[in-house]
Amino acid sequence: MNRQNTILHIICITAIYLCASATTSTILAQEKWTLSKCIKYAIDNNISIKQQELNVENYKNSLNSAKNTRLPSLNASANQNFNFGRGLTIDNTYANRNTQSTSFNIGTDIPIYTGGQISNTIKARKLDLLAAIADLQYSKENISIQIVSSYLEILFQKDLLKVAAEQIQLSQMQEKRIQALFNNGKIAETNLAEIKANVANDQLAYVQQENNYNLAVLTLTQLLELPTPENFEIETPGIEDFAVDATLPTPQQIYTEASMCKPQIEAQNLRLKSAERNIRIARSGYYPNINFGAGINTNYYKTSGFPAATFSDQMKDNLNKSLSFSLSIPIFNRFNTRNSIRTAKIQHNTQLLQLEETRKTLYKEIQQAYYNAVAAQKQCKSSIIAEEASETSFNLMTAKYSNGKATSTEYQEAK
Repeated sequence: MNRQNTILHIICITAIYLCASATTSTILAQEKWTLSKCIKYAIDNNISIKQQELNVENYKNSLNSAKNTRLPSLNASANQNFNFGRGLTIDNTYANRNTQSTSFNIGTDIPIYTGGQISNTIKARKLDLLAAIADLQYSKENISIQIVSSYLEILFQKDLLKVAAEQIQLSQMQEKRIQALFNNGKIAETNLAEIKANVANDQLAYVQQENNYNLAVLTLTQLLELPTPENFEIETPGIEDFAVDATLPTPQQIYTEASMCKPQIEAQNLRLKSAERNIRIARSGYYPNINFGAGINTNYYKTSGFPAATFSDQMKDNLNKSLSFSLSIPIFNRFNTRNSIRTAKIQHNTQLLQLEETRKTLYKEIQQAYYNAVAAQKQCKSSIIAEEASETSFNLMTAKYSNGKATSTEYQEAK
């Protein structure tokens, strides 16, 4: 039932992808995909990497905003007022009258001293930007590793598919021989039935292995964000000689070097420094602020029933200029500054733990990779010896089976 569900699942997936763009399928069929091409294509098109790139742009914008807080602000305003009804006159009596006034104002405000808040904010945003860039690099590195793993999995499944095809050929050769012997009455029908069953089993194994290969191709094409796996084929690299007896560096040696260059470690270190700056930003709430202000304003005023200078004359005569310095000293703000400092310290300690966790995770990954490499090295040595012995054993078993001195089961195991 599980096999049927798996086959049905693959059929559904294949049907969905067959509805994708035929143009893309034509392009994929034109050339084989090398490993370097797969990695480059994934980095250029993977959605998670694009999201990280947008995150970097967001931090660039935050840094730009932090730098711009040093600039002076400039605001302009205009007001038009109308008053109707009784009002106090110049001779201290009340009378009905209508008045209108127009005013214009331009002002600027420049921060001079903010207790280090602006400078520390700029430095913190720079560190956040660098951390985001490190995250982007880590995403590219991570997707590259996934591409390499999927690429190798396709090569592995492709080789197993080739082996499964060779198994069928061997069984079919023996089937022809057994069929000829049975036709001549030299062997029993049970022997023929056994070899036919072996051929059927080998064909079933080939179908299953073909499914595994298709799934491996599907995984890689999904990582590449391709619309369909149809006509997708990778280039099989040449197998070069490798040093089976090569000495591997210890996990500690690898970790020491990796911890100085791995982007995930760098990102957490930068965030730790940013958290230290955030503490300084919170402490700036204890310091006074000094601001410089300047403004120009003028107005026009007219009362009904009374003569008034022209609009242009009043705008010129009523022109007023101002310069000001303001000092703001925090005395009590409901413990907001104190609580902000406590929050910043908690975030700093949290980041310390995050850095430590990232380091331990990296060391665990290195240890796992190291012991997998050691085991693979040993398996490779054993496999080289086992391959030679198995080939010799199979040749001998084939000769015995051809002469009727070995059973079909013994031959099948040797094959």
